[in-house]
Amino acid sequence: MAEIKKLGFGCMRLPLLNGEFNQVDKPALNQMVDYFLEHGFTYFDTAWFYHKCQSEAALKECLVERYPRSSFQLADKMPLALINEEKELPEYFNTQLERCGVSYFDYYLVHDMGKDRFAVAEKTHVFDFLAQKKADGMIKQLGFSFHDTPEVLEQLLTAHPEVDFVQLQLNYLDWDSEVTQSRRLWEIAKQHNKPIIVMEPVKGGMLAELPKEAAALLKAATPDKSLASWAIRFAASQENVLVVLSGMSNMEQLKDNIACMENFQPLSAAELDLLQQVVDIINSKIAIPCTGCAYCINNCPMEIPIPKYFSLYNSDLLEPPDKAWTQQGVLYDHFAQQQGKASDCCECGQCEKMCPQHLPIRELLKTVAKHFEE
Repeated sequence: MAEIKKLGFGCMRLPLLNGEFNQVDKPALNQMVDYFLEHGFTYFDTAWFYHKCQSEAALKECLVERYPRSSFQLADKMPLALINEEKELPEYFNTQLERCGVSYFDYYLVHDMGKDRFAVAEKTHVFDFLAQKKADGMIKQLGFSFHDTPEVLEQLLTAHPEVDFVQLQLNYLDWDSEVTQSRRLWEIAKQHNKPIIVMEPVKGGMLAELPKEAAALLKAATPDKSLASWAIRFAASQENVLVVLSGMSNMEQLKDNIACMENFQPLSAAELDLLQQVVDIINSKIAIPCTGCAYCINNCPMEIPIPKYFSLYNSDLLEPPDKAWTQQGVLYDHFAQQQGKASDCCECGQCEKMCPQHLPIRELLKTVAKHFEE
């Protein structure tokens, strides 16, 4: 793959008119696109669902119709969640070409792959379809975005070695998380020699607003740098990372990201140690003090992955309160389709008998169910 600057413009959180999610502020986006390209950054990432299906059209107007096609890379994604039959694939793909106003995509992904999407992908032969589009020159690089476990990623990459890259959630808080397991996902992609596009490097804005004592540590080290810049640099510092996507909603965020990535310097060992202290502070503030020992699940008749749900709940509480979509919510839905939901608890109490922390698991599962299922 041709080398490109490591900061990508994620188009899921574009500037808005009147706060309406489906009304993109085009004049503001024009200015941001101009500034982004003027500073040598060229990668834009959109998808069918973003901004209630308005993101692709906004990019057509603000990017594609204003700049030569060779001056930028455009990534889009097949919305497999909407597709039931193979015959539907051409309609969606062609519609996306039209929405974006292009004749080809530089990077094209199967959107939101995981265990539940795997069966649909095989049934519809979506990878075969897209491989043919690549052979026809309508896709330059083929990959998929991924939200699931390392085991499922291993299965996918083994089944489809033809993909050119993968898009993974990777940030310093999720790096050693027992649920998200970003480090393990990164390792698997690396073992399969697949370059990585990073999504959610700032965890949806969560790592831009840290607990007071954590923020103080980073500000003491680099007073002139934003908290978000640490997260962007962490993701970009990892080997095998091609681009780090950042969803930028205003010029201030764009300029901040460019300032830390225009002359990118990987994190030093001392800076990585400091981030580990930040992770420890964040984790110390968790709502449910589950250690993840998993003793509770051994006798659960409903096969509820209790520690995973508690970890997701803890992380989700740290998200900005007005955030419409979170990675934790996506993962909860994936796990709930594969195993028992939190609301499936039959209150037998077997889990509580096994818990070394003596947690009121039955009541906590009700809290988790209310949070993710209602």
